[in-house]
Amino acid sequence: MYTCGPTVYNYAHIGNFRAYVFEDLLRRALKLNDYKVTQVMNLTDVDDKTIRDSQKAGMSLNDFTAIYKKAFFEDLEKLRVEPAEHYPAATDHIPQMIEMIEILVEKGYAYIAEDKCVYYSIDKFEHYGCLAKIDRENQMTGTRVKTDEYEKESVSDFALWKAWDEADGDVKWDSPWGPGRPGWHIECSAMAKATLGNHFDMHTGGVDNMFPHHEDEIAQSEAANGCKYVNYWMHCAHLKINNAKMSKSLGNFYTLPQLIEKGWTGEEIRYMLISTHYRAGLNFIIEQGAEVSESLSNARSAINRLQNFIERIKDKADGALSDELADLCQKAKDEFKDQINDDLNISGALGKMFDFVRDGNKVLDSDESVNHEAFLDTLKYFNRILDVMNFENGSDVPAEILALAEERQQARADKNWGRSDEIRDILKAQGWIIEDSPAGPKVKKG
Repeated sequence: MYTCGPTVYNYAHIGNFRAYVFEDLLRRALKLNDYKVTQVMNLTDVDDKTIRDSQKAGMSLNDFTAIYKKAFFEDLEKLRVEPAEHYPAATDHIPQMIEMIEILVEKGYAYIAEDKCVYYSIDKFEHYGCLAKIDRENQMTGTRVKTDEYEKESVSDFALWKAWDEADGDVKWDSPWGPGRPGWHIECSAMAKATLGNHFDMHTGGVDNMFPHHEDEIAQSEAANGCKYVNYWMHCAHLKINNAKMSKSLGNFYTLPQLIEKGWTGEEIRYMLISTHYRAGLNFIIEQGAEVSESLSNARSAINRLQNFIERIKDKADGALSDELADLCQKAKDEFKDQINDDLNISGALGKMFDFVRDGNKVLDSDESVNHEAFLDTLKYFNRILDVMNFENGSDVPAEILALAEERQQARADKNWGRSDEIRDILKAQGWIIEDSPAGPKVKKG
């Protein structure tokens, strides 16, 4: 599986991460069905934008992109995105790109233009436009586009190799056509071939990657390799913010650290990003400049419901596994998996999971003891996909919050009710509540 990774010219925003979390959901679904997954996620560390912004920053390309590569991997970890098996960087695969371009020139699919750039002739590839459903009959022919990104209305011969000019600064590599750098689209074709071979199973990305990037990848790879490129293409829809497109160019985006600074957790952001079907648009609702987000509040409530259910199970005496509970757990697993296997129907899967929570709470209400393993094993099965639940006591409570809870407990022991109430209010303001029980206080998300 090849997944289009970030262009590392800025910090990724949560709209970008919708695609990466969708691809993580797909990866986990395949593994749930016992497939062995080899996932490749590329890092675009040389293109128009990385060169432009590195020069603005007065930094070398490598030093500039290293900042955003590091931040990207830190964010993936916070969102509990499983690591891919390979993370090829474009700048490490320039020889493979040059080799593929040479093959395309030799086969007559590419040509050297008067500007000393190498272009792909889309008229030479019979199936060009099939992925994005482009009407080729009503398009102009013989036009060229040198920029990496362009619209369907500007479909043209696209650049495979860009001749060096002064705007590129010191970013250049030697090639048979003179010094220059690769076009964006050839990068993924070459890296996919280097890691997965000429043909592989799945290719994913955001819907904005479909054209021109993925369309151009197909044309390059199938012409150069002489075989089908990819079996299945999957694209996720955009994330909007308050019904408007979220983008770096518009400046209306949030990064993961910005939301975490506002008090939201990686798990809550992850849940929000995966809780809508990948092919449906997702609207992120947040009051600008405020801490309030309807979307993340709903995610927090859902996760709290799951965590409270886990705590209720652990509070019950552990008992033998009844036939009724065994049937309830197996039915929930089967129905959850059936929904996931229906084109990643996450809404249906979440519905089945919360049906199980509802029915499980009824069992907890009526029975003196329950089988902990059966209940928790079922929730852990769901978590193989969702990865938003914590099963260890206190594992998701920061040390400073636990310290305040202990101080409150000591204040209560000292009958210092004023300080006890003050600490409770401090915790509440930070999104935590304390429940007093015979076994001692429990700290939970509020």
